[in-house]
Amino acid sequence: MKVLVLNAGSSSMKFTLFSMGKEQMLAKGQVERLGSDKPQLQYKRSDGFSQDSNPPVQNHVDALKSICAILTDPEIGVLKNLAEVEAIGHRVVHGGEQATKPALVNEHVKEIIRDCFALAPLHNPANLSGIEACEEAFPGVPNIAIFDTAFHQTMAPEAFLYAVPYDLYTKHGIRRYGFHGTSHNFVAEATGAFLGSPFEKLRLITCHLGNGCSMAAISNGQVIDTSMGMTPLEGLVMGTRCGDLDPAVVIRLIELGKSAQEIDKILNKQSGLLGVGGINSSDMRDIIEAELKGDKQALRARRMFTRRIVKYIGAYLALLGGADAIVFTGGIGEWSAYIREKIVKRLSGLNIILDIAKNEEFSGKKGIISTPESVTKVVIMPTNEELMIARGVVNTLNHRKVVGAENSAQ
Repeated sequence: MKVLVLNAGSSSMKFTLFSMGKEQMLAKGQVERLGSDKPQLQYKRSDGFSQDSNPPVQNHVDALKSICAILTDPEIGVLKNLAEVEAIGHRVVHGGEQATKPALVNEHVKEIIRDCFALAPLHNPANLSGIEACEEAFPGVPNIAIFDTAFHQTMAPEAFLYAVPYDLYTKHGIRRYGFHGTSHNFVAEATGAFLGSPFEKLRLITCHLGNGCSMAAISNGQVIDTSMGMTPLEGLVMGTRCGDLDPAVVIRLIELGKSAQEIDKILNKQSGLLGVGGINSSDMRDIIEAELKGDKQALRARRMFTRRIVKYIGAYLALLGGADAIVFTGGIGEWSAYIREKIVKRLSGLNIILDIAKNEEFSGKKGIISTPESVTKVVIMPTNEELMIARGVVNTLNHRKVVGAENSAQ
């Protein structure tokens, strides 16, 4: 089965085409800067061939047409025709409380996505546009929505509720939802397989560290807590997001004359490493480079970043009653030996011990980077959200077939 995975953003559309028999990636890429004067299509095949082009795209429909054209190009494409695509998986950021698993898209599922527009105004409208573009380009081909929030819906009320008037939750959906769920799910399952134990029997702390950062405490296959909240703003220090802060900060900013739009921009796009680091960059590699050159502001930003992660690890160890593994993933989590070392060394008092050589050796690939004496294993596990989405598509369609067969037999 060939599955096309799409991630439609506000000004971009990422795509990956899989052949699911051997879970092989055939081609991937993205269309960026939709609606701008210089849109760009990046395309890469599994054999290493790559090409950049500038198709005249203005919206998600145009972007999808460009993607379809290059996938079926007689010279550089990987499909003879679009009929080879048997299903399409869509990353949808917010599914609220109603979406707890992958869902075959119908009008009801679209309504769930629309109901969450207010909770994810930059993402859900674009996600729905991507789905509707596929319905037009691939008539009759099933579209499956995979929700970022779904994996976290196992949290108990005491974990997902905020201590605000209860009707704010019941009337307006104000609660913790959590994000990066597809990544946390993938690395949890992959870590279980790597350690030779089903992840449903493990206690894991998964750390997705990139420009956006989140953590999850997973017990017996279920999330019991996660760092992101009603939106992806809460939790860890991120590239441009502030993470945890006193809500009164927002009140003070209002008193200083800031509008809601200005405050949103400050907290989401001007804070985090960018706001604190003092080097006009949100990239951790730049922060580390400046730190190692003696920049005290960059050092402060890096320390804030790692300290917040250590704080959450301590909290999650307490909630879980200990952990079988702490798992690093994401761009920083997988590739920055320096950041992993700074985090794990602060856990040595808990008898969690880093193997310095293995920490360097396994950057960017899966491996155990703790010593044999460490009471908790420390693991690097590269994430693959696109493959997790494709698996969700296959599982959903297989379940549909089983249910259909059972209904026919009755």
